[in-house]
Amino acid sequence: MQDTPQAIPEIPAPPSAPLRFDAVGLDAKLVRAVHDQGYSTMTPIQAAALPVVLAGRDMMGAAQTGTGKTAAFSLPLLQRMLRHETSSASPARHPVRALILTPTRELADQVAQNVAAYARHTQLRSLVVYGGIDMKPQAMALRQGVEIVIATPGRLLDHLQARNCSLAQVEFVVLDEADRMLDIGFLPDLQRILSHLPKQRQTLLFSATFSGDIKKLAQSYLQSPQVIEVARPNATATKVTQRFIKVDEDFKHAALVQMVRDENLTQAIVFVNSKLGAARLARALERDGLVTAALHGDKSQDERTKALDAFKRGEVHLLVATDVAARGLDVADLPAVFNYDVPFHAEDYVHRIGRTGRAGAEGLAVTLVSVRDERLIGDLEKLLKKPVEWAPFEVRGLPRHRPAFEATARPRRDDSAAPPRRHDAPGAAARSEAPAWRPRPAPSDPFFDQPYREPERSEPAAWERTVDPKAALAQAAQLRNRLSPNIRTRRKLPALFVAPAPEMASDAPATV
Repeated sequence: MQDTPQAIPEIPAPPSAPLRFDAVGLDAKLVRAVHDQGYSTMTPIQAAALPVVLAGRDMMGAAQTGTGKTAAFSLPLLQRMLRHETSSASPARHPVRALILTPTRELADQVAQNVAAYARHTQLRSLVVYGGIDMKPQAMALRQGVEIVIATPGRLLDHLQARNCSLAQVEFVVLDEADRMLDIGFLPDLQRILSHLPKQRQTLLFSATFSGDIKKLAQSYLQSPQVIEVARPNATATKVTQRFIKVDEDFKHAALVQMVRDENLTQAIVFVNSKLGAARLARALERDGLVTAALHGDKSQDERTKALDAFKRGEVHLLVATDVAARGLDVADLPAVFNYDVPFHAEDYVHRIGRTGRAGAEGLAVTLVSVRDERLIGDLEKLLKKPVEWAPFEVRGLPRHRPAFEATARPRRDDSAAPPRRHDAPGAAARSEAPAWRPRPAPSDPFFDQPYREPERSEPAAWERTVDPKAALAQAAQLRNRLSPNIRTRRKLPALFVAPAPEMASDAPATV
């Protein structure tokens, strides 16, 4: 029976002198790699998690998105794996010793880039494994030997079934964004993967949100874990300005375009709830002159990667995405995030707005709310533990004297020109003044309107004729003679081997 997770005191960073990476016992190679990335001091989650992970304890970490959870588990894992560092080219000297599982391909790629950056001055090998691309290059890299594997559960199971890798020597396991993996149904895959791992291992669980299912998962697979929470669970980033705009559903598109142009935004992510909605909105924004790309699950991995790279390079202004991009997507200095649709799950709101305001920067999160989103807003208020204030928004170019829901309605008929109603006018007068309804005449055609007449025939019908057998055979012979020389008739093989019968004269004497 696993022990119940117990909370430990936080390890806050002193405000006057923040903790530095070289003060917690990290190797000089790792400290150098961190400095190359432009970081010198640790965030609160990093300062609290590094001593626990370096001590070899299982841990559950909760922090706001964008606060450096990836470095909080990757740096201590690399530190503890330096004892296995080797320059040998033999695959047997490079078994898989650390496994990092993520829910989405984009998050796996993001984590793999961070791990490779931190391990650049070491001889530890890392590999990212996810679906949507060919398995053969991944299988070849796994057979050559890697110490760190960052993978999505589905593709990792494919490699395990193909016996491209072995997890028998894994010492460290990280479940990143574990709540999202449970939401999209990865629990059976996680159980199958964890069954391939040795019992003696160090397991880390990181997430921006904690729920009852996450705690049950921790009780099943973590051994006496320490819980580190540097912020209230499900809390949003403090430097992100949140605005809720009340607008009619039919005018969300016009309101979005107007806000993007009024705020002079060069880049922004627009989140929607469906793949079809993302594709349609991206095409509509393209027609409005905004350089837009769509990112959703129906696109191939190559299309998703190209769209994301173009957005990071600044070639795309708006990225319309589903929640596939809400976890782990790190875009430097992203100014704003728009929730075109209120998320179905309130926890996804925290991850959506976490794409902006990362690494201590300021950001803007705008949510477009219509009347049918009241129930979802109620769930969001329960999560945030505070009421949500809707601000009215006026879309320019619409008539002001009519409500938004009537702006596109059909014009009403003028009641003064209509005939008097039956209960207001005298019966006879109303019936005499009102125009009588007349049925529309049926179309007529002179040819089809005339009666049927039996046609006159000079010769009997084909089925009434008497057929002469000799004449039919002669006609068939003529048809055969008319065939094209390119058409070969089927030869009767039995006739080739039968000798012709001798002709007998009618007046020959009979033999006895």
